[in-house]
Amino acid sequence: MEIRTKDDAWRLLLVLFLGQLVAFSMAACSFASSFIANLGVDAPLAQSFCTHLLLTLVYVPILLRRRQKLRIPWYWYLVLAFVDVQGNYLVTEAYQYSSITSVTLLDCWTVVWAIILTWYALGTRYSFWQFLGAGTCVAGLALVLLSDANTPDAQDPNKIPLLGDALVIAGTVCYAFSNVGEEHCVKKNDRVEVVAMLGLFGVLVSTIQVLIFERKSVEAIVWSPTMISLFAGYGIAGFMFYTITPFVLEMSGATLLNLSLLTSDMWAVAIRVFFYQQQINWLYYLAFAVVAIGLIIYSLNESSSADA
Repeated sequence: MEIRTKDDAWRLLLVLFLGQLVAFSMAACSFASSFIANLGVDAPLAQSFCTHLLLTLVYVPILLRRRQKLRIPWYWYLVLAFVDVQGNYLVTEAYQYSSITSVTLLDCWTVVWAIILTWYALGTRYSFWQFLGAGTCVAGLALVLLSDANTPDAQDPNKIPLLGDALVIAGTVCYAFSNVGEEHCVKKNDRVEVVAMLGLFGVLVSTIQVLIFERKSVEAIVWSPTMISLFAGYGIAGFMFYTITPFVLEMSGATLLNLSLLTSDMWAVAIRVFFYQQQINWLYYLAFAVVAIGLIIYSLNESSSADA
């Protein structure tokens, strides 16, 4: 009993540590995207390319070394990668118009869309308390929209907060489709193949879209050491997120993952206060508290392993 208790304790500490790494990687992506946007660079697809390139360079050689045929047709991975790239594009583009705190809080909309998709697509059923938790999250997110509508960005009059919020919500729809599709693939396959193929087709999709939509923006970038570091940092943080998340889900499920990701919102507020020297509207703190309560209610009453 004593040995088992110690093993469980170390396992719990490991899961908590990995959960914080996931939350840190998300906050790092948000910081890099926000910093790049503040420098006047609008290249979200190029940022997404960096993440998928790292995933390809690391996981595709591992997959090739196995010399196994794909267990899932390649075109499904292409669809998933396309949706994932669009989600990254929309959310990253939102930093051109909205604040880092609004973007990170509105990311929670992914949970709501995933509930709807898993209900109809995968047949997952949720309890009353889970719906109550999701509804509480929506109420908190509504406070973010209210704050952005009533309080213009004093630091940059060119910001359009409501447009940024709309882009984030659209991006979360793509994230939800991607998450549900990845969940379905992982149940029939291993993590390496899924992550490797997402990286490979993500590079293909993002490269084509960069050449079509962002070629002039990329050519206009002044590649200073700071800019190179920001793009590299975004790619590494995204690589960490895609790599560690499956382990956290496997070891503890979505409950601890969702609770861990709450800290990314806290870090986003800290980044805005300490790095950007910006004032935070009091509605942001209220919104974060409401969203946190909603996610806790939803996570603690989780009844299905197919949770988004």
